[in-house]
Amino acid sequence: ELGCTEAVPYLDGPPSPLEFYREWVSPNRPCIIRNAIARWPALRKWTLAYLREVVGSKVVSVAVTPNGYADAVCQDRFVMPEERQMPFVDFLDIVEKKVTSPNVFYVQKQCSNLTEEFPELVCDVQPDIPWMSEALGKKPDAVNFWLGEAAAVTSLHKDHYENLYCVISGEKHFLLHPPSDRPLIPYELYQPATYHVSEDGSFEIVDEKTSDKVPWIPLDPLNPNLERYPDYAQAKPLQCTVKAGEMLYLPSLWFHHVQQSHGCIAVNYWYDMEYDLKYSYYQLLDCLTNAMKVL
Repeated sequence: ELGCTEAVPYLDGPPSPLEFYREWVSPNRPCIIRNAIARWPALRKWTLAYLREVVGSKVVSVAVTPNGYADAVCQDRFVMPEERQMPFVDFLDIVEKKVTSPNVFYVQKQCSNLTEEFPELVCDVQPDIPWMSEALGKKPDAVNFWLGEAAAVTSLHKDHYENLYCVISGEKHFLLHPPSDRPLIPYELYQPATYHVSEDGSFEIVDEKTSDKVPWIPLDPLNPNLERYPDYAQAKPLQCTVKAGEMLYLPSLWFHHVQQSHGCIAVNYWYDMEYDLKYSYYQLLDCLTNAMKVL
């Protein structure tokens, strides 16, 4: 069921594995789950002061951009952030505005960075979500840690993962489109590039010349250029806010654009999707959309 719902519903607690698979995963429907992470030590422990004490000056990967947009279209390129290695306490100084910078910093490396770069924090959360693991018959492929400035924005995209997004502090603001909106959402091919810092501190965009072109969405759903992309006017995005202590189930292939409150802390679990009939339907829709462009 790739169709849309009018609003993202709330569950008062985590469902049983069978119920979750039947009511949410199989029909590909998002929901916000309250009380799913209520017992996590992270909810009471993960202040910036605690993170400063526990992680300290350890060097971690931080995405740095001039404008807050990483993995986004800029100057007719698909531009990835500068991946800067820096002491975690220096990053916290920027988040807490003890140090000013014209750039935007975001811990967002999506390679199971919670377990790989922040093992000191793993004991404060669950290694997986047991009812999700049982529902899908697998463990998560990655568990990611997110912390950054309010200016850090995630551009509109989709993932081939079943995503459980858990907010520890602050708020995340999601704008969502179901997979059935694919004909209304533009894709174009872009030369991949990366932000690099020049000697004077300014950013330059450097092409990744050995990489293939990347299909990406050029449209900003917060300020869409309807003159260039008129079909998007027919789309009806869902918007929801995930608050501290809440978990968003973001189904595979749903388009999402994400903003956050300043200093928001979150952890998400990526479970590989099943390449089943839903995926085949989406691929058919994608192929028909591209074919109509040719006609």
